[in-house]
Amino acid sequence: MERTESLPAQTRPPGVAETDPGSVLLPGHDVPLGRYTTVRRLLPQRQRRMVGAWCFVDHFGPDDVAQRPGMEVPPHPHTGLQTVTWLLDGEILHRDSLGNVQPIRPGQLNVMTSGHGIAHSERSPQVHPPLMHGAQLWVALPDPARSGPADFAHHADLPRFRDGDLDVTLLVGELAGERSPAKVHTPLLGAQLELRGAAPATVPLRRDFEYALVALSGAAEVDGVPLAPGALLYLGAGRKSVAMRATPECRLLLLGGTPFEEPLVMWWNFVGRSHEEVAAAREEWAAGSARFGVVADDPAPPLPAPPLPTTRLKARDRRGGLHG
Repeated sequence: MERTESLPAQTRPPGVAETDPGSVLLPGHDVPLGRYTTVRRLLPQRQRRMVGAWCFVDHFGPDDVAQRPGMEVPPHPHTGLQTVTWLLDGEILHRDSLGNVQPIRPGQLNVMTSGHGIAHSERSPQVHPPLMHGAQLWVALPDPARSGPADFAHHADLPRFRDGDLDVTLLVGELAGERSPAKVHTPLLGAQLELRGAAPATVPLRRDFEYALVALSGAAEVDGVPLAPGALLYLGAGRKSVAMRATPECRLLLLGGTPFEEPLVMWWNFVGRSHEEVAAAREEWAAGSARFGVVADDPAPPLPAPPLPTTRLKARDRRGGLHG
């Protein structure tokens, strides 16, 4: 992930002040991923870098890949984070330096914990479904998990329940008395919401969490703000619930968590705490260090790390400003 790209401006609904827990619409921007895929990057943005410990959100597709290779991301490194992969259509084959080779399909969840260091690749199988559609997200790891061992978990079965016209699939955390089996290291929520009818739906929230909504398909209205694919709607904190209307078959991703207060330096595929820490990870990756290992069963050469910026990397807090 290149940190030198420009970031779009925010849009605030009429009557919503900076200090209000009201909604703020943040349009995403397109970023090439590998040779064949373009994603909509929704986090980080200049005005809002995090939602809880969620520090990175890419939404891709739906793309017609019937006559194309689909996703082709060669081996690359990570530090200080968890990757959370969620598919609506298609199939991706995950390979990592722990030796895991795991296909992921719609309705399943992959969670990879980098800890001190891991490498992985993500590719569509040679024979793959005609559509590809999904999201990949990063979760910032707190001390001491960020310097701990790497791990990978595949969850084929997740909690699913219905409340009126709202179908909920719980990816991460707890909601309405249900708990996801996915292991995380800070209080966190990730849930897919599917609105089946035109009636308003209400979702209970925790006052100590901050939240955001992403439209994966269809369109919704939240706080009087239209929400469609291509933007993130930041909801703030202090809410007991959120009400929404949506078109039939609308699918939303609800993200939340307690505000993450540790400073972060994010550059390329590394999440650290200082320029020196990120620079050291880059050098170790370039040198083929055992810190990251070798991705199982992937003969492609690893992605080279780009040059570091000529200025020092700075820690930024979750709101987007320089940290203390």
